[in-house]
Amino acid sequence: MGKRVHEFLRKSTFVSDSELNNKLIQMYVKCNNTRNARKVFDQMRDRNLRSWHLMINGYAENGQGNDGLSLFEQMRKTGIPPNEETFVVVFAACASAEAVKEVFTYFDMMKNEYGIVPAIEHYLGVIEVLGRAGHLHEAEEFVERIPFDPTAEVWENFSRIHGDVELEDRAEELLLDLDPSKTIADKIPLPPRKKQSATNMIEAKNRVSKYRCTELYKDEEYEKMKGLNGQMRVAGYVPDTRYVLHVINEEEKEKALQYHSERLAIAYGLISTPARMPLRIIKNLRICGDCHNAIKIMSNIVGRELIVRDNKRFHHFRDGNALVEITGKVDKLHSFMN
Repeated sequence: MGKRVHEFLRKSTFVSDSELNNKLIQMYVKCNNTRNARKVFDQMRDRNLRSWHLMINGYAENGQGNDGLSLFEQMRKTGIPPNEETFVVVFAACASAEAVKEVFTYFDMMKNEYGIVPAIEHYLGVIEVLGRAGHLHEAEEFVERIPFDPTAEVWENFSRIHGDVELEDRAEELLLDLDPSKTIADKIPLPPRKKQSATNMIEAKNRVSKYRCTELYKDEEYEKMKGLNGQMRVAGYVPDTRYVLHVINEEEKEKALQYHSERLAIAYGLISTPARMPLRIIKNLRICGDCHNAIKIMSNIVGRELIVRDNKRFHHFRDGNALVEITGKVDKLHSFMN
């Protein structure tokens, strides 16, 4: 349907309407089709700043952060001055590409070249880049050097960076000092609240199925996932049980991870579709770090492209790789942190 609308607009007098074209870019980005989104962008007669933002952020959401950064450089060459929102999407592209050096280059550029005073969302963007790249202590130093008192949102964002339990505990303590309502469920007792159930959508057997994790799966899917888990172990997968917040033993935590809803959805897709056919999963909640690593390994075992769209971004896997170009590790921190 979206492609038909696009074709109609292409042949109509609306072809020069920048807002309609921006909507088309949004549509294609949400459908994991950055190629067609870029075609719309390139064919626009009158691009506005929002057009550039949508395309850069679209690349970031689809794991093509380096393409987003290249587009930003193209934007600068055209003479279009960036604004505060521009650097928010640029930092998102840096996070997608794990571009640590670049994010500090752009952070300086924003202040010194364009005279933009960094706001909270810019600091959060840099923290996200450092966290994704595994620079946890550098992220803590960056937070401590923010020229105003870090808000609860800053520490909440930092506490989500995984990989260092001591740092997470420190972030949580500071977060609670700032906002006692931002508590961690397994550390401070809270009244029970209604939990949002994981819902998945997958295309199989010529139809799109929408279901909650407890409604569709049968013994066949569980057995398929159990077999895959054994193959993944051989391939080097080690469960990261920090993503299980329930107070249970390690064995039960590993089992809980094994049957996360997106993995069972993939198992259902493997059973229900022809070999080598790509699988596209849509999940209403954010995918956990352990599932990200597990599905990456799984893509190599099953020989398929596995695409999972969570409530934040696309996760695209093929041949045992996440389709994001990784930059090299930084040797030293940027002068901002000295």
